[in-house]
Amino acid sequence: MTTATSLTPHLLLIRCPDEPGLIYHISRVLYGHGLNILRNDEFVERTTSFFFMRTEFTGTFEAHALLQELREALPSAADIRLSDNRPKNIVLLATKEHHCLSELLVRNAFQELNARILAVVSNHEVLGNLTRQFGVPFHYISHDDKSREAHEAEVRQVLDGYAPEFVVLAKYMRILSPEFVEAYANRLINIHHSFLPAFVGASPYAQAYERGVKIIGATAHFVNEQLDQGPIIAQSVIPVDHTHSAAEMAQAGRDVEKIVLARSLRLVFAERVFVHQNKTIIFD
Repeated sequence: MTTATSLTPHLLLIRCPDEPGLIYHISRVLYGHGLNILRNDEFVERTTSFFFMRTEFTGTFEAHALLQELREALPSAADIRLSDNRPKNIVLLATKEHHCLSELLVRNAFQELNARILAVVSNHEVLGNLTRQFGVPFHYISHDDKSREAHEAEVRQVLDGYAPEFVVLAKYMRILSPEFVEAYANRLINIHHSFLPAFVGASPYAQAYERGVKIIGATAHFVNEQLDQGPIIAQSVIPVDHTHSAAEMAQAGRDVEKIVLARSLRLVFAERVFVHQNKTIIFD
């Protein structure tokens, strides 16, 4: 039997098919347990008629009894979860680019992520010294002369040792297998550039320069079997013009990528993100 009491807000997270009276029933149960609602966010996704709710509350309660009464009050298909909003345990995957990794290491050092970076795993040694300066373990796992399956098996072995709640791709430049992605469904977060129009390949900023793009952006998303087409968490854009060289565009891209990734993690780790089909519902 788990009893929780704290002045720190607890979170109630609910998703279920929509029907009349849901907010009333949820509020009634919380009131019946003597709990005080501090903030309530709710939304109905109209095309699928699905209800989402994030409630911050305080008070003393017995978790099993509260959940049981909520289940009795809500549709049978309801997904109901309690959270104490504690820092999440995460592992970062990186390759050679430092901008996203360094941003997260600094924010972690100053406790701005609501997370604990347990380790960094990389297929190159380049970022090892940077990582160790922050007292974070660094695991170098070379992909040379290995199949993707063999390399991922070694990475998975390290990850399993840490049992992270989330894995963050901080510019990890390896295509992941569907099996790897499935193992961390809705727990694998990636960042990549966003151009209008889109450019693929090894030199996107050179292509963008040649086409004279006017906007450079970044997208943070959950990874699914389509890799870069998973549910979007956060995006941002910055303007550029004909005076920017390809190198300056690339630097601008790195700046926006690290900010968008950090923002997406803040949202996810604060339990503000619901994944519904291939999109997200976000209470910011």
